[in-house]
Amino acid sequence: MTQPEPHPSPVAVRFVEVPADCDGQRIDNFLLRTLKGVPKSLVYRILRKGEVRVNKGRSRPEHRLKTGDVVRIPPLRLSPETEAAPVPGWLQERLQAAILHEDRRVLVLDKPSGVAVHKGSGIDVGVIEALRAMRPQGGFLELAHRLDRDTSGVLVLAKTPEALRGIHDALNARSTEKRYLAFVRGHWQLGSCRVDAPLRKGMVRGGERMVEVAADGKPSVSHFRLVRQFGPGALVEITIETGRTHQIRVHAAHMGHPLAGDDKYGDSDFNRLMAGFGLHRLFLHAQYLALPLGERELVLSAPLGAELGAVLDALEAAGG
Repeated sequence: MTQPEPHPSPVAVRFVEVPADCDGQRIDNFLLRTLKGVPKSLVYRILRKGEVRVNKGRSRPEHRLKTGDVVRIPPLRLSPETEAAPVPGWLQERLQAAILHEDRRVLVLDKPSGVAVHKGSGIDVGVIEALRAMRPQGGFLELAHRLDRDTSGVLVLAKTPEALRGIHDALNARSTEKRYLAFVRGHWQLGSCRVDAPLRKGMVRGGERMVEVAADGKPSVSHFRLVRQFGPGALVEITIETGRTHQIRVHAAHMGHPLAGDDKYGDSDFNRLMAGFGLHRLFLHAQYLALPLGERELVLSAPLGAELGAVLDALEAAGG
């Protein structure tokens, strides 16, 4: 007897607010980027049938989005080949243990290093896909901002469209405060300094896309402050005014103080030295985020994890 074919699984309706880095992007390209793994033919079909809405209105494929637009993505039925990948048990456990704060508006994680915030580029499951799978009845859940895969620390997800819009408004108005801790190469002699160096992405090196300082890049501002000098390098605190891709890593390298464990913009000899002190990841941690949300300010912090703390202990024991 022939077995019936498995019924495709529906994906819940989504409301996605257009971030600043997608301002001016065509709606079709925005959907292809947002719906990684969904066939292109299906993306154009839902556009053609008017199932995608921008600010509650129908949208043609050539429509260009603006920062703050809200895109409604309809429920999609995917074939078994494009269904969401299962969430490994170890990832579920790590994310559950990483929850710092949750209320009706936001979910905040101390994101582990090595875990991407969303799928793509060979990654089947990221933070957002895992949490949606872990909370099938949870309703609206969207990333409010992003962290690089190898960066740990405070990551905020919005549980309502209103919270998502409020967080994006605060980020765009630069009314938030974001602080990071990083370990950089060499003797720090810059005191507290402001780095205003425009960044441009798209350069390809060795098959990988890179970000570089360029006069025609997007405005990018970081503030560095020495926390403590150790033997081979320094622990610094960075406050960022803008949130460009790889901003801290590129600005630090631009100043001659690349981050420890950075295999993209860093110093391979320095990375090998730091591996001897137990560092096997990028030393960059999002330790603090303060942002206005409604009638009160949301203040979030994540202490430096045990892995990075052990590296500092080893440096101190070695005479740092």
